[in-house]
Amino acid sequence: MTARTVLPAVAMTAVSMVLTLAVVVMWLGAAMPWPVALVVGVGIDGGWLATLAYERRLAAQGDHSRAVTAVGWSFGLIATGVLVAHALTGEENTGAWLAVAWLPLAAKALWLVHGLWERTALTPNALGAIQGIQQEARDEAAVARARLRAEAATEETRLTAVTEAGARVARVQATTADTLARAWSTLESARAGEDTGRALTSVTSRVTPDVTPRWELPVWGATEPVTAFSLEAAPALSDDALDTLVDQIRHSETPALSYREMAARFRAAGHSASEVRLRAAWKRVA
Repeated sequence: MTARTVLPAVAMTAVSMVLTLAVVVMWLGAAMPWPVALVVGVGIDGGWLATLAYERRLAAQGDHSRAVTAVGWSFGLIATGVLVAHALTGEENTGAWLAVAWLPLAAKALWLVHGLWERTALTPNALGAIQGIQQEARDEAAVARARLRAEAATEETRLTAVTEAGARVARVQATTADTLARAWSTLESARAGEDTGRALTSVTSRVTPDVTPRWELPVWGATEPVTAFSLEAAPALSDDALDTLVDQIRHSETPALSYREMAARFRAAGHSASEVRLRAAWKRVA
């Protein structure tokens, strides 16, 4: 996996070093002895390569030095500057030399990318675990989407069924109302007819001389709620029964109850008697 980034960086470094050395020898060789120009070119490339090697050593130890990085980029800028100056001062092929002047900086950028790759590289086990987690998350998301779609389809089916049932009920109610309206209209017509109304009246109620009771239509529509049937008043107690009842209530506790307590319990038990009769019974038994 590391070869994907380290091989392009190594190739770009070799090309830029050879190009820098050749340019320095050709450019400075005309003004000074070529061995001196060769030493200058080797110095630039050597400094570039030395700082690169030291950076790689620090990276292998998990360390980093900004000073070494700055020196390495300085050598890269010097090599790029030499190539640009040679291209600008050359008599021909200026564009071609400028096109390759970026190679030293490109090599440094590739080594930077390779360093970032190494810092973020993971072991195969970790990558497998990450892929398993991602696959599990995708599976759960797919299951959740399927569950939501199924619930939505079920709810849609339920609402459709409820709506259809409501429509059927409404149609039945409308049909029933129409039937009742026609029946009521028929009854009204029969009631309004003189002969028909007299005939119905004669069979629904006994006809008396000179009195013809009116035949009423059946009630259709809202009616008043039926009230609870009122209880008929209980028959009055005889004097003997009232005396016996008063005596029983009076002696239901020891000591015997007073008149007020006896009267309260008498009426609480649901019995009915006037105050005069109740006092008379109390005097008779007391």
